[in-house]
Amino acid sequence: MKSILVDSSVWIEYFRGRKEAAALDELIDRNQICINNLILSELIPILRIKKENALIKILMAIQNTAIKIDWAEIIDFQETNLRNGLNNIGIPDLIIVQNVRGNNLLLYSLDKHFELMSKYIVFERY
Repeated sequence: MKSILVDSSVWIEYFRGRKEAAALDELIDRNQICINNLILSELIPILRIKKENALIKILMAIQNTAIKIDWAEIIDFQETNLRNGLNNIGIPDLIIVQNVRGNNLLLYSLDKHFELMSKYIVFERY
């Protein structure tokens, strides 16, 4: 069973109690999720400001998947996106795709950028 990298878009909706992220409960129960430092860096600052220390502790306890950036591959991903009319894909999203591919993970995201990219860059989505 593959681990699932949970993107910040899912965590945000999950913390808000939205049904779009309801599947996360089952994945947590099955201990099938992971996170990376990029996603943590998107989530933790606002949680610190809101003094949500319990949530920070929970996020920090999740299996962390190391990020190894291959900049040549990131450039190739972005070139592929641009050639296919995807002009608004940020580098953090490309790093997440590379992290998923490099660690044989599934990506759980509610961000439409990933859906669009998956048509041109091979990676598995949950």
